[in-house]
Amino acid sequence: MVILQYEMEEKDLPIIKEVYQSVGWMKHDEQIIKQVFDASTHQVFAVVDGKIVGFARALSDGVFNAAIYDVVVHQAYQGTGIARLLLEDMIAQLREVSCIQLIATTGNEPFYAKMGFRKLKTGMAIYKNQQLAQEYLD
Repeated sequence: MVILQYEMEEKDLPIIKEVYQSVGWMKHDEQIIKQVFDASTHQVFAVVDGKIVGFARALSDGVFNAAIYDVVVHQAYQGTGIARLLLEDMIAQLREVSCIQLIATTGNEPFYAKMGFRKLKTGMAIYKNQQLAQEYLD
């Protein structure tokens, strides 16, 4: 059974790091994790048997725009509907916002399309990391 929680505690940082690492995101140390979640306006965590197995976070102005980041589910729990549950909850949290944006990791675009996200005609970005620029920019 999946339980959703909306607060992160200091003791959760190693578990969140483990979830990131399970999907190959190795640059997220506990200090960075704390920084990005503290700066996020919205967050949700999926908990199974008392342990965080997935999460999503967003930044929003609360009126016009929001950007969803890091919809991540531990590799061992992928394919169980947890990502859908997290994303549905995040969209519900952002229901008053007129535009919700999201940048998908490569290969996950079909999942987000099923959830209602569409490609932007005018979306642009600057990636300071050359490897990410090559992966995500036209």
